Formats: sequence, C-alpha cells, structure tokens
Amino acid sequence: MTPAASVDLAGLGFDEGAHVLLRRALVPLRPGARLAVDGRHPQLRVHLPAWCRANGHRVEWSGPTPVIVRGDRDDQRWLGAVRAGSPGPGSVDPRPASGWGLAARGSLVEEGGPEVHFDLEERDLVWAAVAPRLYAHAANRQWSPDTAVDWHAPVDLPDDIEAAVVQVMTYLVENEQAALLVPARFLGRIHPHFREVVQLLAVQVADEARHMEVFTRRALLRSPTLGSSSAGGRASLWTLVQESDFSLTSFLLSVLGEGTFVDLLAFLVAHAPDPVTRRVAWLAMQDERRHVLFGVAHLAEQSRVDPGLRDRLRDRLRDRLRAAVERRHDALLDTAGLNDDVSDALLVLAAGGWDPASIASGHRRVQALRQAMDDGRRRRLERLGFPADEAAELSALHTRNFM
Repeated sequence: MTPAASVDLAGLGFDEGAHVLLRRALVPLRPGARLAVDGRHPQLRVHLPAWCRANGHRVEWSGPTPVIVRGDRDDQRWLGAVRAGSPGPGSVDPRPASGWGLAARGSLVEEGGPEVHFDLEERDLVWAAVAPRLYAHAANRQWSPDTAVDWHAPVDLPDDIEAAVVQVMTYLVENEQAALLVPARFLGRIHPHFREVVQLLAVQVADEARHMEVFTRRALLRSPTLGSSSAGGRASLWTLVQESDFSLTSFLLSVLGEGTFVDLLAFLVAHAPDPVTRRVAWLAMQDERRHVLFGVAHLAEQSRVDPGLRDRLRDRLRDRLRAAVERRHDALLDTAGLNDDVSDALLVLAAGGWDPASIASGHRRVQALRQAMDDGRRRRLERLGFPADEAAELSALHTRNFM
C-alpha cells in the first residue's frame, strides 16, 4: 500500500527530538494509515520500533524506508481524561475535583494523578465575581518603592514632629505585617481552580510587603530607631492572624480593619508634614482600597448564597472581642484604646503647631477621623445587609486599635 504521507527526519535521532516530528506527521492520519519515514540516524532501526510500540503504532520494513502504520491506541492514555472546567473566569466549577490538583483550569486532565485536597475547594467559600478584574487592576498598578517615592525630597522637620512621623510609621509597619500574614496563610489552602482569587491574594501579600518597606524607610529616613509597639496592639492584631475561616477573616480584616486603615491613610495624606510621608501614605491607600473592595464583594456574594452568614459573622465577632478582652484583662488600657504614643503622634501631625489652639484643632481632627472610621464601617456593614442599628452596634465593637 502506498503511504498516505511521509516525514524526513534527516539525521535527527530520538534523543534529539525525532519523536516530535513523527507525532506531528501522525496527527492528521486516521488509524491504519501509513507514514513513510526517511532518516539517516544510525540507531533509527532500533529506536523507531521501540517508540512505535510505546505509542500503539506498528512499523513495517518492506524496503530501505520504514513505514509506520498508525494505530488506534495513540490517545488511549487520554480516554478517561476530562476538562478541568473552562479556562475563562465566567464558568468556574462550583466544586472542582480533587484529582485536578494543580492542573491549569481548562486543561485536559489525564487520569491517575494524585488526589490533592485543599481546605477551600468550593467556589462559594472564596469566590467573588470581581476577582478577575481586581487582579488585572492590581497587576497593572504595581509600583516600585525605589522609583514611586522621591526619597531625596526635602524632609527637614523639627525633632518632635519627626518623632511623631516615626511613631506613626512604626505603627503602620506593625499593622501591615499582620495584613501580610493573613492572606499568606490562605494561599496554599485555596484550590488552584480559583486562580484569580489566589493571584489576587498573592498580589495583596506583595502589596503589604511594599507597604512595610516604604513605611520602614520613611521611619528611618532621619531617625536611627523606630517607635514603640504596645502589647495590646500586638494582641489585637494577632487575633486577626489566628482566624482560620476565610469569610470571617475577610470580614474582620477587609471590611472592618483595612477599611478603617484606608481612613487613617487618607488622614495622613491630608496632614503629612513632608512630601515623602504624604507619598507613601497615598500609595498604600490605593492598594488598601482594592483589598477592601474584594473583601466586601466576596462577603456580599457569600450572603446571597448563605442567608445565615450575617448571623454567624455577628456572633463570631462578638465572641472574638469578648475572648480578646479576657486574654488582655491585665492590659485593659491598651485594649480599650489606641496606643497612647500613636494617638498623640496623630494629634501632633494634625495640629501642625504647639500652641493650645493648634493642639485643640489637632484633637478635633483626630476625633473627626474616628467618626469617619465609624461611618465607613457602618456603610460597609449595611452594604452587606446588616440593619442600620446592628451595623452601628458592630462598628462600635470593633477594636479601637483601628486594625
């Protein structure tokens, strides 16, 4: 029978990629079709039959040129394969198979791979329709601490004002360390099928790492040391890191904590005494707004699929705060309010002077900040479906350490 096609391997051996040319030549042929193989490699007579046997084909040597008879078992290994959903974000599988493991969404998954189980492998536990768009936005808005901030801008502040900046920056670094650890803990727990959520959280970790860097660099720009860290502040932040439920963490960190943090950064943008402080606060604020948006969007979708979520969020928050108070009963002053060093530093920055009138003005501005934080928390809670009175109650229960 005359071969239906031919392929010329020239002097190419199977250890050099000859099989790639053979596969390509066999793809359009039907089972039983014949492929003539020209080749000069000295081991062709040995390697060609071995490769054909492994791939379900047969070789005929009716002359100097071998002929491959295409078998019907070439794709046998893929007979039980299934598609891991669709590659686009619009058709995310509600519960991707554990056998898909690390397979790319939309790929053809061969049977027999490891069964990989993830803690968060249901769409409704982690998904938000806005995640793909937020990730694209986040990827396009990455910035470099070296180039996004003019570290040579004039910063010539009085020692007491510089000390206030250093204290606030120290507090920001502490909060951002917690905000980095929280999403980092979930990265390995989410099924890779929900890749946009994983990617978004990974970018969020990178965001917080940058924030820590620029806040630290600003603190040490004119000072050899950082400011103080209160026991109550650290204990409050640690309760965030300890939370293991993804939705509850989104509620505590994004809806309450980082939402409040955005107000604080906006306050610093308005009252920064130098351009470097203003710039690092503004850059961080843009990132934090995106973090809050994902948390609120995720919880809004959760509330639609789980009507009982709001009750659990409310009860868990109350339990968390009550437990935190019990753990920190011997540090009640810190627990009941913001670290005095930080609170005073914010007042000094808002005052802009040391005369009584300026200090009184700074105090009013800090009080207005606290009110803005409370108003923002209420709005986000009401957006999630909490009645106004309950939103007010939950906002009042939020830790006064801001985050």
